[in-house]
Amino acid sequence: MPRRITVVTAVHAPSARFLPEAHKSLREQWLPDGWEWNWVIQEDGGTDEVRPYVPDDERVSFRQGRSGGPGIARTIALAHADGTYVKVLDADDQLPPGTLARDLAVLEADPTLGWTTSRVLDLLPDGSTAGFPGDPDDGPIERGAVLGFWKDNGFRAPVHPATLFVRRDLLTALGGWMALPASEDTGLLLALNAVSRGWFSAEVGLLYRKWEGQATGQASHVDPAERQARMAVVEARARALAEFAWTYPAGDGPCVIR
Repeated sequence: MPRRITVVTAVHAPSARFLPEAHKSLREQWLPDGWEWNWVIQEDGGTDEVRPYVPDDERVSFRQGRSGGPGIARTIALAHADGTYVKVLDADDQLPPGTLARDLAVLEADPTLGWTTSRVLDLLPDGSTAGFPGDPDDGPIERGAVLGFWKDNGFRAPVHPATLFVRRDLLTALGGWMALPASEDTGLLLALNAVSRGWFSAEVGLLYRKWEGQATGQASHVDPAERQARMAVVEARARALAEFAWTYPAGDGPCVIR
């Protein structure tokens, strides 16, 4: 594979206006000699409202497809992700300078790690940022730790799936993101942690925009019946993967989760 990081973004019409700011944050990244990034933007749908915001940059590609939610859009975008690693970047978020280099350094240094996450700051409408307590310590996340915490804390993961940086072969082996209307990224995170160790960086790796149109702010996102169903499928997948003892790297031993 090319020595490349493929940044994958799902976008729909309401969030398209933030793409130029996401692109600016990518242009401010730096990477070691011999490494590069490309950006695969996949619209969740086929409107005429997104393309005008797509940056004119040879490193950026834009495609459209049937609407199915962000998980479907990201997964279909993997057809065009030819890098060694995949980085998630939502259309309305931004990467602080140095994020890609730090993620890359962690996985290049330790082949037993499958993925990384990092600290998040909320980016508020007035341009200010806000953090929140409870992040884990900087360092490895052992297999099964995410599911245990998630179950004990009201289905809240200890690390944010929107910061994910992952080995492409591991991501495709798990089938990409879950085919759910929401929580598709949490489902992937738990699946990754069921089969591989990860890493958390205590340095800020994402500015997570809070705005009135974001999907997680809609009433449908917290519908009790749908939420219960989503959480049940997410948990069942993670537990099944742990029980099957398929691991990255291969033969890494059993995963013990509660």
